Amino acid sequence: MYQWMFMAFIAITGTTLAGSIRIIKQGDEALVETLGRYDGKKLEPGLNFITPFIDQIAFQETIREKVLEIPPQNCITRDNVSISVDAVVYWRIINLEKAYYKVQNLKAAMVNLVLTQIRSEMGKLELNQTFTARTEVNEMLLRELDIATAPWGVKVTRVELRDIVPSKTVQGAMELQMSAERKKQAAILTSEGEREAVVNSARGEADAQIIEAQARQKVKILDAEAQQKQQLLKAQGVAAAMEVIAKKLNSDTSAGKALQFLLAQNYLEMGIKIGSSNSTKVMFLDPRTIPATLDGISSIVGEVNSDGELKTLS
Repeated sequence: MYQWMFMAFIAITGTTLAGSIRIIKQGDEALVETLGRYDGKKLEPGLNFITPFIDQIAFQETIREKVLEIPPQNCITRDNVSISVDAVVYWRIINLEKAYYKVQNLKAAMVNLVLTQIRSEMGKLELNQTFTARTEVNEMLLRELDIATAPWGVKVTRVELRDIVPSKTVQGAMELQMSAERKKQAAILTSEGEREAVVNSARGEADAQIIEAQARQKVKILDAEAQQKQQLLKAQGVAAAMEVIAKKLNSDTSAGKALQFLLAQNYLEMGIKIGSSNSTKVMFLDPRTIPATLDGISSIVGEVNSDGELKTLS
C-alpha cells in the first residue's frame, strides 16, 4: 500500500517538475500568465522555470524579422484607372506584450492595414505616376505603416510594391499609345536624319565649290606669276641682247650697217611669210619706202656718230 503511494508521489512530483521546466529557443520570447493574469513575467531564450498549475505560457513568438506577403489588391488611381497591386512587408516584433495584448490577431491586422494604406496612396497618383514614383510610394508606405503599427509593438523595416498591373483594357490602350509614340519617334528620327543628310550634302557641295574656286584662283595667280617671270626673263634677255649689240656697235663702226642690213632682211622675210600663208591677204609695199622704213627701224636701235660710238635715243 505504502509502496504504491510512494510511486504515485514520485510520478506526480516528476510530472510537476517536468511541467515547470520551459526551454525557449534563441530569437524567441514567451509571456507567462499567473492564474490568467500577466504580471510582466517574460521568458528569455534558454532554460526557464515556472510554477506548475499556477503559471502558464500565454504567448510565444519570434522577435526576428519576418516577411508579410500582401495579396493582389484592386485600386483606383486618381485618373479613375483600375489597377492591381501587391506588396511585401518586412517587420518584426519589438514589444511582445503589446503584440499580444493590444491587438487580437496581429497578422490579420497588419494585412488589412497595409491594404488600406496601399489603396490610399494609389488613389493619390495618376496611372503614369504609379510606375515612375514607386520608390516614393514605398517610402511613404513605410513611414505610415511604421507609425500605425507602433502601438502594437511592431517595427516595419521595409515595404516594397512588387507588381502594378493595370486592367486588360488599359493595357491594350497603353500598348497602342506606346506603339504610336514609337512610330512618332521613328518618324522624327527619320526626318532628322534626312535633314542632316541634305544639310551635309549642301555643306559638302559648298565646300567643294569653295575649294575649287580657291584652286582656280591659285592657278590664276601661278599663271600670272609665271607670265610675269617669263616677261621679266624675256625683258632681261632683250636688255642683255641690246647691251651686247650696243657694245658691238660702239666697238665696230661697220656693225651699224650690218645691223641695218639684218633688220631689212628680217623685214623682207616677214613679208615673205605673210605672203606664203594660205589665208587671203593684200600687202601693199612701195619700194621707195623701204629705205625710209629701214631708217626708222635703225633709229629705234640708235645711230652711230662720226666717232663710231652708238648714241641711244631717249
